[in-house]
Amino acid sequence: MRRATTGHDVSSLAGGETVRAFVPVPLPPQPALEMLGSRQDALEKATLALGRLDSISLLLPDPQLFLYAYVRREAVLSSQIEGNRLRVLDSLRQRPLCSLGQIAQRTGISFPTATKAMKTLQEMGIARELTGQRRNRVFVYDAYLNILSEGGEAL
Repeated sequence: MRRATTGHDVSSLAGGETVRAFVPVPLPPQPALEMLGSRQDALEKATLALGRLDSISLLLPDPQLFLYAYVRREAVLSSQIEGNRLRVLDSLRQRPLCSLGQIAQRTGISFPTATKAMKTLQEMGIARELTGQRRNRVFVYDAYLNILSEGGEAL
């Protein structure tokens, strides 16, 4: 049985970093939820909590910093699930130009795992492959090289 798509990915900026989020298809579900008893109580508690959060956000000098902290927290939680991708990204941050073999060696993960993680980072636009070869490929972390090349010749 083939299922319909449940949503789509979107990219946005938070705290100067590009973040991706999954946006599910619109609600309400079919059939509609019955809001009785404990569900109604839970909805009222959630609405009250959102009201408190909204009023507290008015006291913040820069709400973007507040949101950034939660975006970073979400990234950390996600990295616990996707730890290998984070290890590869950290390796690129330490050495923004390297091969998959070097990444696998520095991170302690297998070559196929490093390859899979790097493919995801490429799809996200974080890293790109430079050689165009099938073997001995070299990858670059463009964000760092862009910073290094600001005000000078392109690398």
